[in-house]
Parts: sequence; structure tokens; C-alpha cells
Amino acid sequence: MYTNSACAKINEAIAAFIADNNHLIEKKTYGNGHINDTFLLRCNTPENQEKKYILQRMNHDIFKNPPQLMENVVHVTTYLRKIILSQGGNPERETLHVCKTLDGANWYQDSAHNYWRMFSFIERSMCLEKVESEKDFYDSAVAFGNFQKLLADFPVQMLHETIPNFHNTASRFQDFQKAVQTANSARAALAQKEIVFALDRKKETSVLTDLLAEGKLPLRVTHNDTKLNNILFDADTRKALCIIDLDTVMPGLSLYDFGDSIRFGASTGAEDETDLSKVELDLSLFEAFTKGYLEGCAGSLTQKEIELLPMGAKLMTYECGIRFLADFLTGDHYFKVHREHHNLDRARTQFKLVADMEAKWNEIQAIVNKYRN
Repeated sequence: MYTNSACAKINEAIAAFIADNNHLIEKKTYGNGHINDTFLLRCNTPENQEKKYILQRMNHDIFKNPPQLMENVVHVTTYLRKIILSQGGNPERETLHVCKTLDGANWYQDSAHNYWRMFSFIERSMCLEKVESEKDFYDSAVAFGNFQKLLADFPVQMLHETIPNFHNTASRFQDFQKAVQTANSARAALAQKEIVFALDRKKETSVLTDLLAEGKLPLRVTHNDTKLNNILFDADTRKALCIIDLDTVMPGLSLYDFGDSIRFGASTGAEDETDLSKVELDLSLFEAFTKGYLEGCAGSLTQKEIELLPMGAKLMTYECGIRFLADFLTGDHYFKVHREHHNLDRARTQFKLVADMEAKWNEIQAIVNKYRN
């Protein structure tokens, strides 16, 4: 679904990126993202060859500074292209390529103040919306680990923080406390058990940020939204090919990327499952991802980072839970809901997953130790 504003200005945006002699054959909506408006363009080049592009209207309600966001994307993809080339890879398929406007810019602002960007379309690629096998999850882990390894020497100070405190669990906890204080009383009564669960774990919320401040964890380039569907797979070989959706690439901790993947992919239940007996941490999937992630990182992580991978998984799951719960308590203003108490159901699944991680803590630590060397 896309906005009326995007509909009205798409032709203006296309004209900013594509010269008249590249004839537009077709434009249509593409994908199922909930943040940006995405279109697939099919063009006929002067050489009479078909060329495809992805055109996106960036959501400047969520990303307050699209020019800074695009600086991050361009810095990272330019760096990745050089590294991939030096290793004998194919940067046209293994990283995103930002297309410039006809004026040489990396983005375009239309007359209604919408921000647009365009990428080359990567042919013969596909996305997976859910984990279908341990191999899929393992391959995604190798891809995200390799992304971390390729950017290990990138000067992280060059990047902007596109969403401040995005994965700062201590800051998110403060937001949650404010939500509890201002909550609708009826909703607070319904969520009393979940509120207590969240408050009981306050001490752990600053574990990672404290270690970062003490210099015991390195600040790295992180993706910050490491869901399976943010990887392109080769449609012919089904091998992980390219990391996409770089909007939240910014300075962060490797543990955020590992943890969010586990939260999303290693749960046995849906994110909004109402039957909590179906929700637990799948240890086989946890092991598959841990093995793949450490293989992909190929020695680029410190021993402290590896030791704290279980805490990364727990805190990213907990953080997501308190965000869902805070939104429920204050009237469902951030996350889209499709039924009554939807955000409360989401919070409950995350907290059930946290509780199961705690119950299996010795097992998940043993899995990490198995692959740490």
C-alpha cells in the first residue's frame, strides 16, 4: 500500500532519475514493506535492453533526516563494493547499488517534500518471509555474519544515528516506565502481569550499553533489523546473496544484530501468537544461527562479544516486548494493530520467549561455547 502523496509524485520522481531516452515500460508497487513506498520500474534502454530498478519513497515520519540516512547507505555500499571486488566477488549482486539522479544526487526531494531514492534491481533473486528450514536460517546467519566481517574495519564514526537509541535497551526501558505512569487504567490492569515481568528485569537493561561505555565492547557498523526477509537469496542456488534494507545501518553492537535474528527466527511461534504454549526458543535453530553467524564473522568478533551473544538474544527480545507493551498501554499509536489487544499479545509472546531463554540459559551458553573458537 502506498500513500496518495507518493502516488501523485511518482512520475516526478521517475523523471528525476531516468532520462527520456530510457523509455518506461511499466511501474508497479513491489514487495510488502510497511515503512517505505516501493515500486518496481521496467525500462527499455537506448540499446533496446530491459533494465529494472527499485524506486522508493522514504518514510520521513519515521526517518527524520533522509539525507543523512542516504549518506549512511552510500558510505556503506561504496565500501562494500570495494571489499567485494577485492575478494573476487560480484558487487552488482552482492550489495545494493544506489542510482544517482540526473543531477548526480543520491536522492531526490519532490515538490511535495517527499524523499525518493532508486536502486538497481538484482535479477534472479528472492526473499524468504519465514524460516523454512535450519539451512535457510544457517545461510542467513552466514550472510549477516559476513556483513559484519566485511564492515569490521569501516570507520564507524562516519555514520549518522538514523534513529537515536534504536537498540538502547536502557533508554527503551525509560520510555516503558513513562508509558506505565501514563497508561490507560483499564489497559494497565489487563497487562499487570506483563508490567511486573518487565520491571523485574530492569537491572539487565543497561548491561550492554554499560560495557560499551566502559570500552569492553566495540562500537561497530550494525544493520539493526536482521530479519530473514532483509536478505536476498539467489533464486537459482538459494544461497544468501545480498543484505538489503539498510535504512537502520548505523553505529551499534554486533549483539543487536545477532539478538534480533534469534528473536525473529528461532521462536516456534508467531510474533502475535495467542496460544503461548506454542512459543519457545528452538534450540536447533539457535544452534544453526550461532554456528552460521560465527562462521560468517570469521574471527572478526572479540571474545567478549561472543560470550555475550546469549544476552544479546535475550535483551533484543525483551526490548521488543517492552516496546509492544508500552504501545499497548498508551493506545497503540506506533505499531499497526489488527485486533483488540494485538500489541499485548505481541508483548506476551516476546516475554514468553525471554522466559524460555532464561530456562534454557545453560544450554544456549553451551551452544555458543561450542562454536566460539
